[in-house]
Amino acid sequence: MLSFKFLGAVVTMHCDIYKSSKKDEMYLYVARPDYPNQDDEADPLEVVPDTLKMAFGRATFVMHLELSESRKLARANILHVLDSLLTKGFFIQMPPEGLINPNAVEPEGLRGA
Repeated sequence: MLSFKFLGAVVTMHCDIYKSSKKDEMYLYVARPDYPNQDDEADPLEVVPDTLKMAFGRATFVMHLELSESRKLARANILHVLDSLLTKGFFIQMPPEGLINPNAVEPEGLRGA
């Protein structure tokens, strides 16, 4: 459920998070303003432009979150995320620069599993 108080600047927003099939550590946050009273038939990704969907690849659901200004996110500024969710309906989290080695050898699978 979306709530917004102008003077107190309290914002909460439900969103679903998807990971990209094309780029490691790229995530797409999609606003769910009608949660939990959402239409099960509706496509939550319909707010995402087609060009972004193509660049993102297959979107795999990761989790559902309720975001607020007091919540900390590991790699994104919560105020930027909330602003994008409120204005565009989505937020794209790019992989951190310098942490991904494009020349790294792919892992052989889960070790010790």
